[in-house]
Amino acid sequence: MSIAFSDFMSQLFTNPSLFIITALISGVILVNGWTDAPNAIATCVSTRCLSPKKSIIMAAVFNFLGVFTMTLINSTVAQTIYNIVDFGNDATAALTALSAALVAIVTWAVFAWIFGIPTSESHALIAGLSGSAIAIQGGIAGINGAEWVKVLYGIVISTILGFGMGYGITKIIETICKNIDRRKTTKFFKGTQILGGASMAFMHGAQDGQKFMGVFLLGVALANGSSGASTFAIPLWLMLYCSFLMTLGTSIGGYKIIKTVGMKMTKLEVYQGAAADMAGAGCLLVSSVFGLPVSTTHTKTTAIMGVGASKRLSNVNWGVVKEMVLTWVLTFPGCGLVGFIMTKLFMFLFT
Repeated sequence: MSIAFSDFMSQLFTNPSLFIITALISGVILVNGWTDAPNAIATCVSTRCLSPKKSIIMAAVFNFLGVFTMTLINSTVAQTIYNIVDFGNDATAALTALSAALVAIVTWAVFAWIFGIPTSESHALIAGLSGSAIAIQGGIAGINGAEWVKVLYGIVISTILGFGMGYGITKIIETICKNIDRRKTTKFFKGTQILGGASMAFMHGAQDGQKFMGVFLLGVALANGSSGASTFAIPLWLMLYCSFLMTLGTSIGGYKIIKTVGMKMTKLEVYQGAAADMAGAGCLLVSSVFGLPVSTTHTKTTAIMGVGASKRLSNVNWGVVKEMVLTWVLTFPGCGLVGFIMTKLFMFLFT
C-alpha cells in the first residue's frame, strides 16, 4: 500500500471519506506534537542548554531525519501498528471504526494535556484502535495477538532499560569526572546535552512518526474501499507532512509537558540531562531495531527517574511519578473504553 502525492491531492477533495480521515489523523499527529514530542527536548530546555525556540527547531529537523532514516532502514514499527488490529472486510464499517478510534485518541490526549500530564500518545493510539476493533468485531477477534504482544514487550523493555541506562550512565559519568573541576566539564556536557536532545528527537521521529504513518496509510486504504494490505511503502511526502505536524504541535503546547518532565519530576544538572537523553535515545534505538512500538514519554521519564535515583531515591519527586504512572496505567483501559463507546456510537449514527 502506498500513494503518490499527486494522486492523494486529486482524491482529497473529491473523496469525502478520505478528507475526513485525513483531518482526523492530522489532528492525532498534531496532538502527539504537543504531548509526546516535547519529551525529546524537555531536558535541553530545563537545563538551559537551549531556548525553547531553538529546541523546537532542533526537534523539527531531527524528527524528520528520524522518520526518513529509520523508515529507509527498518519500517517494522509502522508495519506493527498497521497490522495490530483487524476492522473486518467491510471497508465502510472499518473506516467508521477507525474514525471513532481517532476521535477517542484526541479526546484522551487533550484531557491529559489540560492537566499537564505527559500521557503516552503511543499507548493511546494502540488502546483506541484496540477498543474500536473489539467494538466492531464483537470481541477480541479484532486484535492481532502476535502484533499486540510486541507492545507488552516494549513497555517492559522501555521501563527496565530506560531506568537502568539512566542510572548506569549517570554513575559512569560521575566516576570518570569525580576529580575534575565541575566548571571545566560544564561546556562539554552542554554540547553532549544538545547532542542527546537531538538524538531523542531523531528517535522520536523513528518511533512515533512510523506509528502515525502506518495509521495514515491504513486510513487511505479504507477510504479507497480496501480493507487494507499486508505490506506498504511510506512515501517521502508523508514523512514531511508528519514531521511538520509534530513540530507545529510542539510549538503550540509543548511547554506544559516540558515543565512536568524536565523540571517537576527531579531537578537536573547539565550532565544529568545529558545522561537522561543518551539513555532515552539508546532505549528507543534498541526498540526500533527490533520493531517494538514503545512510548517516547514512557522511555524518557523512566530514564530521568534512573538519573535522579542514581544519587538517592529522594531526589525523585515520587508524587509526580505516581501521577504519571497512574495515567499510563489508565491509558489502555481508559482510551480503549472511549474508543469502544465512540465506535458503537458512530456505527449507530452513520451506518
